[in-house]
Amino acid sequence: MSDSSSPLVSIVTPSYNQARYLEYTIRSVLEQDYPNIEYIIVDGGSNDGSTEIIRRYSDQLAWWVSEKDHGQTDAINKGFAHARGEILAWINSDDTYELNAVREAVAFLREQPQVGLVYGDANFIDENGYMIGRFPAAQTDYHRLRRGYVHIPQQSAFWRADLWRKVGPLDPSFYFAMDYDLWVRLAALASVRYLPRQWANFRLHTHGKTISADDRCWPEMLKVHYRDGGSWFGILPAKYLLRKVVAPLINARRRAKFRVVR
Repeated sequence: MSDSSSPLVSIVTPSYNQARYLEYTIRSVLEQDYPNIEYIIVDGGSNDGSTEIIRRYSDQLAWWVSEKDHGQTDAINKGFAHARGEILAWINSDDTYELNAVREAVAFLREQPQVGLVYGDANFIDENGYMIGRFPAAQTDYHRLRRGYVHIPQQSAFWRADLWRKVGPLDPSFYFAMDYDLWVRLAALASVRYLPRQWANFRLHTHGKTISADDRCWPEMLKVHYRDGGSWFGILPAKYLLRKVVAPLINARRRAKFRVVR
């Protein structure tokens, strides 16, 4: 999909053995009501039929590959290395966009040149696509991010490529909080803005990292905190200790929702 009068938006999807959800993700990108998108898929050598799904759409992709990599962060970096767009985003292979997401994000960034990153709302959906909640999206900024007030759903975030070239790529040592690390680095250079518009769907399922590896998120956020000079007695370390206490309850409630819906 191409229209040279509109800024090119590059979207990357990292994937590995997500055949059950991958086509929903692909279609949510290709069916956007925005005319100038280059779509890149980086598959980590799946053996579950994912590559057959990707091949069905290969004539609509700017670039794709299926080969062994070093995980999600490496795949995202590999994809953005091929990106030519003025605006960037990534959508994971079990999440989806709403039809209006790219068009509205681009329109806002064109109207607000001082904004480096814009993000909207995201629904939590289960493995069957049923809505089970809402991501707590809200306005944040550099100082709030440093205190752990993230509130940015990665699925609905769009940022300027010129800033990516200054702060990227993603830190390959991160497994979970690579997006938080990126938001902090982007927010240090330009303002971030929240729009209360529904742009994406964040799928929660028992095989997803949000459920299966949630305990790895906050230690990685602390790594960013200390790297950038944060105090051992700051708000973020205190929130981490609280999170360690309540995380089992949060994940138990999420799993209960899955059982009820299914």
